[in-house]
Amino acid sequence: MGKPAKCITEAAARQLQDNWVATRASSIQNSLGVQDTREFVYSVEELQEFLDYVREQSLKDGVSSPGIRFYFAAYNSDTSTKATMFMSPTKGIAANSPNNYNIAPMNAGIGGHPPTNY
Repeated sequence: MGKPAKCITEAAARQLQDNWVATRASSIQNSLGVQDTREFVYSVEELQEFLDYVREQSLKDGVSSPGIRFYFAAYNSDTSTKATMFMSPTKGIAANSPNNYNIAPMNAGIGGHPPTNY
């Protein structure tokens, strides 16, 4: 298998991460009073399992070309107020494709704390 067309270079990835840190990290830290998570790890197996689940359930819903929307989120509990992200299946691949609420979203990645720079 060749490299997917939407892959970016290491330098481009570093620049994107640097831009995020430079424009958002200190504001979030000042607001929360602590450094927050900004990167998450999922195993390839977990991601593949979710993608297979979304593909199978989407076909049952008559959706032949589902997408995955990534949401920034935050916990609000006694144990954590840190950032997280979750993935939500969509009914298409356009920016305005609706979420497919018939399929459960995925969360529970491992958030880096302190964050790991790219």
